[in-house]
Amino acid sequence: MDIIYLRDLKVDAIIGIFEWERRVKQTISLDLDMATDIHKAAQSDAIEDTLNYKAVAKAVIHFVENSDFQLVETLAERVVALVMDEFNIPWMRLQINKKGAIRGARDVGVIIERGVRV
Repeated sequence: MDIIYLRDLKVDAIIGIFEWERRVKQTISLDLDMATDIHKAAQSDAIEDTLNYKAVAKAVIHFVENSDFQLVETLAERVVALVMDEFNIPWMRLQINKKGAIRGARDVGVIIERGVRV
């Protein structure tokens, strides 16, 4: 299994359970690890033969910017479902970081893995 990844993809979104969080966009950070087979792309040197991480980033940014979930857990599930479905990914790990959510903690968030590692 090969992995294409995106690190520290920053997106502003409405996320949270408190009233102030429902009014103010917060910056969240996403790390994505996506299983794929890069062999064909390595041979052809063609973007059409690989997972286009720019297209993934654009799809995730658009989705997250337009979301308004209360829980980071819900956002994580929906982002993974979007990427796996739209880009035909068999396995994915997503970490969402909501910096500043807990006083005294550097960061807080969730990590989920879905699918089957190949």
